[in-house]
Amino acid sequence: MASSVAHAIIGTAGHIDHGKTALVRALTGQETDRLKEEKERGISIDLGFAYFTLPDGMRAGIVDVPGHERFIRNMLAGAHGIDLVLFTVAADDGVMPQSEEHLDILHLLGAGRGIFVITKSDLADARRLDEVREEIGLLTDGTALADAPVIPVSSLTGAGIDQLKAEISRQLDGFESRRATGLFRLPLDRAFVIKGHGTVVTGTAMGASVKLGQKLRVLPGGGEVRVRAIQVHSEPVESAGLCQRVALNLSGAERIELKRGDVLADERLEIVTSRLDAWLEVRPAAKHAIRNNQRLRFYIGTSETMARAIVIESAGQIPVKSGGLVQLVLNDPVVALTGDKFVVRDETSRRTLGGGRVLNPLGRRSRKPVELYRERLLAIRDRSGPLAIEALLNLQDSFAVTRLHTALMLNAPVAEVEEALRDTRFIKLSLGDEEGFTTRTKWEELKKSALGAIAAHHQAEPLSPGMEMEAMRAQLPYEIAARNFRAVIDRLGRESDLVREDNLLRLKSHRVKLGGDDSRVGARIEQVLAAAGFHPPELKQLAEELKLPASETGRLRTLLAALEREGKVVKIATDLYFDRPRLEDARARLLKYLNGNPEITAAGYRDLLGASRKFAIALLDFFDHTGVTTRVGDARRLRSHQG
Repeated sequence: MASSVAHAIIGTAGHIDHGKTALVRALTGQETDRLKEEKERGISIDLGFAYFTLPDGMRAGIVDVPGHERFIRNMLAGAHGIDLVLFTVAADDGVMPQSEEHLDILHLLGAGRGIFVITKSDLADARRLDEVREEIGLLTDGTALADAPVIPVSSLTGAGIDQLKAEISRQLDGFESRRATGLFRLPLDRAFVIKGHGTVVTGTAMGASVKLGQKLRVLPGGGEVRVRAIQVHSEPVESAGLCQRVALNLSGAERIELKRGDVLADERLEIVTSRLDAWLEVRPAAKHAIRNNQRLRFYIGTSETMARAIVIESAGQIPVKSGGLVQLVLNDPVVALTGDKFVVRDETSRRTLGGGRVLNPLGRRSRKPVELYRERLLAIRDRSGPLAIEALLNLQDSFAVTRLHTALMLNAPVAEVEEALRDTRFIKLSLGDEEGFTTRTKWEELKKSALGAIAAHHQAEPLSPGMEMEAMRAQLPYEIAARNFRAVIDRLGRESDLVREDNLLRLKSHRVKLGGDDSRVGARIEQVLAAAGFHPPELKQLAEELKLPASETGRLRTLLAALEREGKVVKIATDLYFDRPRLEDARARLLKYLNGNPEITAAGYRDLLGASRKFAIALLDFFDHTGVTTRVGDARRLRSHQG
């Protein structure tokens, strides 16, 4: 039968000593036990690799996983990328404990294609084979592999091998490899050094293809390497990708301790997380519900870490044989994107409890109101396109997210996300050199929060001209980088009553006006400054003259600032204010003098005003700063006379 298969990964599964490695050998002629201990003990300890040649000459990668319960972590590292599973059940033993656990894991990781292989069929008669078929039927009931075909084989005599090969080819005929997302990921299952060649890593490729010379990021560490050579099934190629077993020879990896669990990724991918939201299914083998704050062992890709489960369901637990929303707080950062599958086991790693898929890779510490948080997670689980993107963006702490970052979180092609972001649910904002997107829901929340904060500021500090922009940014419900905040404020100003004046924000209706006791103190300040003429008191002296205690220095500054905005006083220097009429008089005398003379010294201006040298210099500095005069040596000239 001609095959039109795209790249695919075949994986084995099943209890220890149920003939997985012997089956691969019978199918391919290749030996997957590579470790000395494996060959001596006759059991698989770590992952083994081979390939299956299809009728049209194409090759599907094979991952042979260990069956012993002590090596379940190795099995999990190999199971994440399986497209077709060969599930072995020995004819003499029948279904065994690891048969159930391996099936649970495959079910949780979404394996939808499979063949149950009754191995060692030469040791059983027809009646026994029927009994094993019944056991397999009971085992698979309610799982994704419930309707998978069952084929008896003997790796020793070759019986059934041709039938199995034909079924593999049939199931892979027309198979479409997992959808490309535009960004390459390679969860590493092996990393080693070959003398004369350097570092080599292997894994099952995800997301997109990798090319010779491409720069890759090491996650979660963040280092960078470059692809020196690529092999698929021991043959050199220029590129490789989705659903292929890939070996990469790397340059630049000498200073990085690469290991199983690391991920090599497109250099644009920087997302790692220690807190993610997910849909979790609890399997019957768990025996007990998963409860809030329960510690778990978490597996995703080829990585493993401890986690704490925060159950988001109102019941505070997820019962056996059911699913629910959970936030997983991880001990170590991992690479996890929306849609990625994971498995959880008990803390001591004795049994598989459940698993599911990531919904929001960047979970929030604050999940209130929890009903809305749940609603948005369910939208990600059940919807697609703009509805799913809207829900995901609404869950982010960041106010606006670039289209690339949105696509990365969703593990979706950038072009698809870009098209969805044209929906009216989204608002495009300028983020410096980039464009960011937020939802209309978040925009309205931000607008309400900003205007409310300014109104509260006006009420608490009626003499303040407005709220500092940075103080406002710190109060908002979402994170906005300082460099992007002005663009957000400018848009708010176009859509609301918010006014920005330099770095101050106010409502259009806000006017600083002294009233009550402030009005009386303000009038007294005016009287004192007017009477002082060209010898005004500094702040401390002014407070003493007004008989204000030292504790009210801040109030005095606020009143002076209010009087300055009303045009009644002018700040000349730090803590030095002039009555405006006196300042205008000082300006007029200076201009009259300089209109008849080329320049004036500080001493000359002192004599002109009848003031002390201290105040004359302060006034001249003020006129320099306000563009009236310019300093030339020790003298001042009218600015228009320069040159």
